[in-house]
Amino acid sequence: MKLMVLNGPNLNRLGKREPHIYGHKTLEQIMNSLESIARESGCEIDARQSNHEGELIDWIHEAAEGYSGLILNAGAYTHYSYAIRDALAGVDIPAIEVHLSNIYARESFRHTSVISEVTIGQISGFGNIGYELALKGLLHYLKGEEN
Repeated sequence: MKLMVLNGPNLNRLGKREPHIYGHKTLEQIMNSLESIARESGCEIDARQSNHEGELIDWIHEAAEGYSGLILNAGAYTHYSYAIRDALAGVDIPAIEVHLSNIYARESFRHTSVISEVTIGQISGFGNIGYELALKGLLHYLKGEEN
């Protein structure tokens, strides 16, 4: 089983960018840890990051052609990118939305996710462990396990 993990704008700055909000680990460290957990779970992840909306959309389209599921931290695009929302709606694979911080405890503009209605779930506020929770939730969903 192969899963795609997409990270949006500014996530390449993790570890340096507002560590009091986003933590001290880099995206590379978080993805390396997630890859280990994925291998232990019998799956493979393909982790990518881009600051460009169109590239994320292209990768979402690519995910539909050979991946079982998608984990997406769209960063600020979460709150206003109808193009990413439509890309997710236009592919037939399950996606989980991840946020390192609790977007509902921050500025009011962050309280709205335009992509959440086209995902199977959202994980927010658990820091880098949110990716692990998303992986476990997505695998649970894909295996058709009971809730």
